[in-house]
Amino acid sequence: MVQNVTSNDFFPMNIRLTHLLNLPGVAVESCHSSQDSVSFQLRVLTKGTYCPHCRNYTEELHQTRPILVRDVPVDSKEVYLKLPRRQFYCRVCQRYITERLQFIDWRRRYTQRYEENIYTQVNRFNIEQISQQQHLGVEQVKNIFNHINQKRKKQHLELSEKRYSYEKYGKNNKKLSP
Repeated sequence: MVQNVTSNDFFPMNIRLTHLLNLPGVAVESCHSSQDSVSFQLRVLTKGTYCPHCRNYTEELHQTRPILVRDVPVDSKEVYLKLPRRQFYCRVCQRYITERLQFIDWRRRYTQRYEENIYTQVNRFNIEQISQQQHLGVEQVKNIFNHINQKRKKQHLELSEKRYSYEKYGKNNKKLSP
């Protein structure tokens, strides 16, 4: 059985779906459910973005391309998010900027929570089992695992550097005597 929920039909339902999905900066426009998957059409709530190069805020939309992103399963169904990938133009530095979303790492096709979920499962089971269970290739699972592993190492290193800096300079950034 296939069910569709669109924003015109059940607006209060989409507010609930948006809250249940719990992703920052987006809202559910519609939902399509089939026997083995659920897909959500999302819209981005902001009108523009800040340029990472010059920090100028711009709303000058250059182009929008749809992307499909995998999210954590719900009720044993695969979940897909259909998102607009927006590219803006910054008049100050004359560059094109691709909007970044908080819940998807740069150039990834999975939400951060889905990748974390895969990482946790691989630590408990094995890559082949997770590959079959999630309907992903073994290389995709390895790629996700390695991506999260690198991310955690980087976070650990940054935390260690902060601790070292605090121990050496204290909270007032003044060098402490040895």
